[in-house]
Amino acid sequence: MTFFYDEISKSLSSEIPQSKNSYLKAMLDLERFEIGQSYVTSKLKNKKNDTIVVNIQGGGPGIDISNSLFNLTETPKIAYVRTMIDNKMLVRKLPVLGVKDWLLIYENTLFLLAVKEKYDELELLCVF
Repeated sequence: MTFFYDEISKSLSSEIPQSKNSYLKAMLDLERFEIGQSYVTSKLKNKKNDTIVVNIQGGGPGIDISNSLFNLTETPKIAYVRTMIDNKMLVRKLPVLGVKDWLLIYENTLFLLAVKEKYDELELLCVF
């Protein structure tokens, strides 16, 4: 049985497409969070072993996808972000704002939980 972090996560979990042809998926293992004035950053390695910066800040919601995480032929419309917090699934649906060299996530709950270092892994599902 799956336990959800909040009601938003519970309702969004049923929205995620079940067909693997419907989305692109990336599992992100985050290094230690660095806390800035109004954001947190972390680093991860892509398939080519390049370092990518992840920036998470409050506001939004929205996401700028890193072009080095996916071989994009078009910009996704939305991205679902999933992680586990104290054995409960957190899900957020974020509109894709654009494509950048780094990954930028604008979402209040993910930001506050990153400051508390409550997660170290994110699953990113980009839907077209």
